[in-house]
Amino acid sequence: MKRDDISNMGVAFAIAPAALAADNTPGSVDLTGFDSASFLINVGVGGITFSDTNKIEFVMTHSDDDSDYSLVTDDDVVGVTVGDDGIVRSLVAAHAAATSTKVGYIGGKPFVKVLADFSGTHGSPTPISVPVVKTRAYQRPVS
Repeated sequence: MKRDDISNMGVAFAIAPAALAADNTPGSVDLTGFDSASFLINVGVGGITFSDTNKIEFVMTHSDDDSDYSLVTDDDVVGVTVGDDGIVRSLVAAHAAATSTKVGYIGGKPFVKVLADFSGTHGSPTPISVPVVKTRAYQRPVS
């Protein structure tokens, strides 16, 4: 028997596809009504050669009320190790090919944000997107 996943999932963007050379303004992703979510940190070819000074760090935060946000920890995600200050992905070396990093959110809070935090000088933008796949919907079908 074939199963239909579309009726059981929602899709959103933590960061909509864009070529960025500076911090994004993170919008919240509402996970209400879903038991799980996967954040896909997609990064195209680096606009610069990243280093410890000229870098991009992806910072994940979460909230119970979409107002007061706190940094995620290793207990809140699977698939990555959370660094200092809620960092779930760092670009600190040459990035010559597109990559996608999966971050499974299991923190249990209904609101999550992802910030692409730029440090140093970024003369050319880097293509970035962070789509979110929300699954295990409480009510189906999901529209």
